[in-house]
Amino acid sequence: MKSSNQLTRWIMYSMIAGIVVGYLCNRYLTPEAAKGLASYFGLASDSFLRLIKMIVAPLVFATLVSGIAGMDDTKSIGRIGAKAIGWFVVASLLSLTIGLTFVNLTHPGVGLNLPMPAADAATGLKTSGLNLKDFVASVFPKSAIEAMANNSILQILVFAVFFGVAVGKLPRDSASTMKHWADELMQVMLHVTNAVMLLAPIGIFAALASTVTVQSLGVLLTYGKLIGFFYVALLALWAILAIAGFAVLKQRTIPLIRSIREPMMIAFSTASSEAAYPKLIERLQAFGIKKRLVGFVLPLGYSFNLDGSMVFQAFAAVFIAQAFGVEMSLGQQITMMLVLMVSSKGMAAVPRGSLVVVAAILPMFGLPETGMLLIMAIDQFLDMGRTATNVLGNSIATAVVAKWEGELLPEGTSDEAPVEVRPDLDLGAARTA
Repeated sequence: MKSSNQLTRWIMYSMIAGIVVGYLCNRYLTPEAAKGLASYFGLASDSFLRLIKMIVAPLVFATLVSGIAGMDDTKSIGRIGAKAIGWFVVASLLSLTIGLTFVNLTHPGVGLNLPMPAADAATGLKTSGLNLKDFVASVFPKSAIEAMANNSILQILVFAVFFGVAVGKLPRDSASTMKHWADELMQVMLHVTNAVMLLAPIGIFAALASTVTVQSLGVLLTYGKLIGFFYVALLALWAILAIAGFAVLKQRTIPLIRSIREPMMIAFSTASSEAAYPKLIERLQAFGIKKRLVGFVLPLGYSFNLDGSMVFQAFAAVFIAQAFGVEMSLGQQITMMLVLMVSSKGMAAVPRGSLVVVAAILPMFGLPETGMLLIMAIDQFLDMGRTATNVLGNSIATAVVAKWEGELLPEGTSDEAPVEVRPDLDLGAARTA
């Protein structure tokens, strides 16, 4: 716990330092020099995120297989999956509704009166082919190796479910061996994660310094209204999620939120749910959620339960309509909400993923794709909030399902497996019991 608090403090220090250094570079360097320096900052932050992405595929696969293989039977998998998906659908609809409600009440884009752009203007985002048909097809991997190479979490989930169920069908000795292998792989990847996380303050500093160096603090003032109202909407969602969690978890809701402060801070500062995923697994197990349930529900949530992204997508689309003076009826907004509900599922938990979804649905409602340029300038700051919200939503969802399934250990206990030294190995090698 002490090392966890130290990392949290260093993350806070790195955020402040990144903003200060970025401001000084923007203030005293020429635009050309600032842009060049920002590229080097960007190199450092990109390198850190690459290390995170290196971890995600094997960790997701191992946690899923370990969790599913530990189930008593396939019926329990279906039961837990149904409960989780039910929670995710309700939470997504609630998030979209909050986004639409706040953007219509606050009108952040009204008054800009921007002219409709030329038809050939473009944002540079690839939006073609994002529809229900292609989404359903993309759920199923052509190759498990390709899915892992691309960090396609939903495809990895599908393969891992089949693999985990198959492990459960093996004879007892063989199944025990494969289950132990998955457990060992997960523990190895968690150790790798701990090493990579030591670099988090450097990556966070570089990411913020790069953004502020190029855009300056003025970007916060220019879009202050949009940013402010968006974060108010997120806070409203946080409150509702906490109330919903309290209805099930009772007095353990506050300790849960406290236990996930570090992964939420990582998600907020890196704007990447992937960066927070490994640490989130550890904190949920330390909270008392059994490992097998964390290993099944949390990856599922990363594909189907992006609450903060839902708020953003609804907020951003209507903001663009307001900025260009396009009237959207209530019926159109409800239709758009349902389209977003489908098109966002399985969206990769990486920075800018929500932008692609929003840009894809704009032409469907007569909105210019170039409107995304209004959002892209400040998306780093919006992405930070929505990513932290995704982590909070998935944590509460996992804890609630665990409570329903009787997989939540009493307060003060943990499902983190102790590490013991193997007497038959040299060089201090260890394994989990």
